[in-house]
Amino acid sequence: MDMFKIGVLSDTHGYLDPRIPGLFEGVQHILHAGDIGLQGIITTLEETAPVTAVLGNTDCGLTFSETECFVLAKRKFLLHHIVDVWMPSDLVKDLLARERPEFVIFGHTHRQSCKEIGGVTYLNPGYSGIPKQSQKRSVAILTCSDRGVTSAFIEL
Repeated sequence: MDMFKIGVLSDTHGYLDPRIPGLFEGVQHILHAGDIGLQGIITTLEETAPVTAVLGNTDCGLTFSETECFVLAKRKFLLHHIVDVWMPSDLVKDLLARERPEFVIFGHTHRQSCKEIGGVTYLNPGYSGIPKQSQKRSVAILTCSDRGVTSAFIEL
């Protein structure tokens, strides 16, 4: 398999940093892990690559699902906004058992993280919404190849 790059973001809350489309240039797919804010954000991202997005707890009036399970680059993903990696909700536990994803992509905490627990990689790209004085902002890129998957956080 050639390299397959996936742009990952979350918690835009109605603001798409103008640098993000350029940072995601060359990715083959984009994942938005919720708290989108405005449909126009997804429309703009779709100009760069196909997008899979889920609703966050503040998304009203948008028509996305709360959860998506799918395969990209021969790897199974679970995309859901609120995931407690140490104490998953019953819904997330059921999804993990039934879907058996290799990657869980989530948001909500506004803190970037990448942890492997029980053979599953949990990735939160961090907060990418409106700049605030004390709030770190970031997105992530996953690079998939035959040798595995690497993740890189990009500060905004």
